[in-house]
Amino acid sequence: MIRFIKKLGPGLLFAGAAIGVSHLVQSTRAGADYGYGLLWALLLVHLFKYPFFQYGPRYAMATGESLLDGYRKLGKGVLLLYFILNFTTMFTIQTAVTIVTAGLASNLFGITTNPIIWSIIITLICMVILMLGKYKLLDNLMKIIITTLTICTVIAIFIASSKSTAHLSFSQVIPTETAGLAFIIAFMGWMPAPLDVSVWHSLWALEKKKMEKTYKTKRSITDFNIGYLSTIILGIFFLSLGALVMHSANESFNSGATQFAFQFINMYTETLGTYTYYIIAIAAFTAMFSTTLTTLDASPRAMAKSTTLLFNIDGKYHFASWIIILALGTICILLFLLSEMKMLIDIATILSFVTAPFYAIINYKLVTSKHMPKKWRPSKSMHVLSWAGIIFLIGFSIWYLLSL
Repeated sequence: MIRFIKKLGPGLLFAGAAIGVSHLVQSTRAGADYGYGLLWALLLVHLFKYPFFQYGPRYAMATGESLLDGYRKLGKGVLLLYFILNFTTMFTIQTAVTIVTAGLASNLFGITTNPIIWSIIITLICMVILMLGKYKLLDNLMKIIITTLTICTVIAIFIASSKSTAHLSFSQVIPTETAGLAFIIAFMGWMPAPLDVSVWHSLWALEKKKMEKTYKTKRSITDFNIGYLSTIILGIFFLSLGALVMHSANESFNSGATQFAFQFINMYTETLGTYTYYIIAIAAFTAMFSTTLTTLDASPRAMAKSTTLLFNIDGKYHFASWIIILALGTICILLFLLSEMKMLIDIATILSFVTAPFYAIINYKLVTSKHMPKKWRPSKSMHVLSWAGIIFLIGFSIWYLLSL
């Protein structure tokens, strides 16, 4: 088992990036509000987004270049649009995941209850890990984090199942009230992650290739499938925790990120017993820390590559420079714009939703183009799933915009 885990790579980094707000917050809320009634939504969105995420490592390993190189071949305007979109959202997303992680760290480790101080500490720790340990340390550390998260979550599920006396129905529901529709749109939009994470995965796959020459296309797809499957399983686990612990109790969550972190742990420990405190706290913290760490690596990595391709200049120090820029931007938002976080997150969320079809279409166009070796172009079934996914995402985005 240990040897198997050691062979995994970017698939777990994908899982680490995905298993954050979408799982800890949204999946748990889905279970708390609807029991298992939204299981269909979780599975459906994973199915329709699957091909576009998978095309990241597929293209990278088949061609030896990232999706960003491919975007440049499709036209400089495509790459420039990606650059602008990523720059527009990366500071807000980093701040959002960091502040939730800070709330959990405060609950778990104490020291101070000030979320801004904890956010700065966490950001600095992540910077040290990434700038000194680089990809190799990130790759190894994520194996430990995801394994710890899975073990703690499984134990929590077991305890919750043994203590729950409520009868839970597996009847699926489609919310019709305004609040319910708004929630399901957010739930499916962020599950398991925004589609631009496919770009991150292509960059991570190339870094893994530098470490291991045997890491090739077929293995990268298998690696991705394992990571993707883990996001589905853990999504169901967190939904189950919400259903087992909170649905029957008729509890609702605080909308504030930091307040939610405290409420999340306290509600579980009150229901399952105080001895479960560390199990729940560690599961929640590792889920969010993995997202904070991977996003601080991936966004600068993507911006560094984009900068090099767009402006045709040496990229030796771009990665370190963009990490520093993102870290400083995150800290500035925390210090001066925290009161505007809801508005900033709304902007980032809307952009993530409405640009999903853009990433789906260009990823599909790229892997079916002359730039992709024929051997690794999508199968007929993947073509069908891709078209179904594009139609779904376009319809989903229109539905979202009409509901605003």
